[in-house]
Amino acid sequence: MPTYHLHRLTVRHRGASSGAPTGDPLPALRDLSLTIEQGEQLALIGPSGAGKTTLLATLACAQQPYGGTFTIFDQDPWALGNAARHRLRARLFLAPQTPPLPPRQRVVTAVLAAHLPQWSIWRALASLFKPADPQAAWQALSRFNLGDKLYSRVDRLSGGERQRCGLARLLLAPAEALLVDEPLSALDPVLSELTLTTLREEAAARNATLVCSLHQVELALAHFPRIVALRAGCIVFDLPRAQVTPQMIAELYQGESTTPAPAAPLEPQAMLVKPGAGACL
Repeated sequence: MPTYHLHRLTVRHRGASSGAPTGDPLPALRDLSLTIEQGEQLALIGPSGAGKTTLLATLACAQQPYGGTFTIFDQDPWALGNAARHRLRARLFLAPQTPPLPPRQRVVTAVLAAHLPQWSIWRALASLFKPADPQAAWQALSRFNLGDKLYSRVDRLSGGERQRCGLARLLLAPAEALLVDEPLSALDPVLSELTLTTLREEAAARNATLVCSLHQVELALAHFPRIVALRAGCIVFDLPRAQVTPQMIAELYQGESTTPAPAAPLEPQAMLVKPGAGACL
């Protein structure tokens, strides 16, 4: 059973008028068909504004399609009631480019928030004052070379550290589909390699589907067996990486650099050291 099946899907931008008499929003994704099997790993590439973030939001049930058919685990999420759709969303994890982390919260609390869908309200409140499982949070952070930030405040993290903090939360979420949007925009080459390797290893270990949007085409081709290219809301090609040619990439990004400047200052390269046991407490 596939994780996702999309057929002739259309998704419209919220709050954007087409200028037509109807005032309908512009389509962000148009006539898009895509099937993603459980455990598959693929990269979304394409120029800015191609629709990559909108597609990830749609896959996460955060954006409702306007037309076409869309199923997750063989269910139409928008035909379900609110409670059933909430249970379905608990099987998905969307990691946005800028994680919505409370600035005054400690990193340990922000990472452990991955457990909130499974916790009672009382356990969640108690964890705000005394983290329920700091060892698990530290282990997740350490996989992104961030274990020393366990008890730091979120607003004292750099942009790249916040990105990795959000990804550490992903490691603790019991999701079957991992949707990651531009995770490398504030990372240097060493941390970029570490981050993609960690995400792919985690997905493989739990047989989770991994869909990751990337501007770094060379890293997408190096790490992902399947490449889906978007431009202007449409799929340009959907191929195994061995079949993607430099000519295809040049045409996809015609008029735009394939390696745009990062959205935040790059972090200095960090020494990848194995933290000692018990370093979280």
